[in-house]
Amino acid sequence: MASPVLDETVALLERTPRAVEALVSGLPDAWLETPDTAGGWTPRDVVGHLISAEMANWIPRTELILAEGTARPFDSFDRFAHVERDAGAALPALVERFATLRRQNLARLRELVREDADLDRRGLHPDLGEVTLHQLLSAWTVHDLDHVQQIQAALAGSRDADVGPFKRFLGILLRRGG
Repeated sequence: MASPVLDETVALLERTPRAVEALVSGLPDAWLETPDTAGGWTPRDVVGHLISAEMANWIPRTELILAEGTARPFDSFDRFAHVERDAGAALPALVERFATLRRQNLARLRELVREDADLDRRGLHPDLGEVTLHQLLSAWTVHDLDHVQQIQAALAGSRDADVGPFKRFLGILLRRGG
C-alpha cells in the first residue's frame, strides 16, 4: 500500500536539489562568499552540510528505526563533517553530489517505508529520546527548507551594505542582525 505521507514528504525533498542548484549555480564568488549570519555558513557550507546529512543522518536513522526500534540509539551526527571533507571541492561538484545522493536516498526511502503504519515506528535519538519515523521525516523536510532559507540569507547578506536605507524594508537582512 502506498503511503500518502511518504508521497508528500518526497514531493518536497525531491525539489531541494533543484532549488539549491537554481540559487547558486553560475553565480560569481561575490554572491557566494558571505555567511548567512556572523560566524554562520556560506552557501557552499550549507551544500556540504546537506551532503553530510544525506550520507549519515536521514536514511541511516530510518533504517535503524525500522530494524531495531528503540533498542539502539542513533549515531551522533557531525554537523561540521563537511569542513574538512569538502575542502577544495568546487561548489558545482558539491551541488551535483548532493543531487545524486538525494535521488539515491529517496529511492531507498520508498523501499523502506511501505505503509503509513511504518511512520509510527520509534527510534532513539541520542539527545531527544524517543522519536517516530514520521517525526524524523518531517524534520528532514523542514531541515531542507531551513537550509534553503539559509542560502537565501547568505546571498542577501552579500548585498547587506549595498542596499543603503532600503535595508529597513528588507526582512531577510533585518533577521541577520547587525
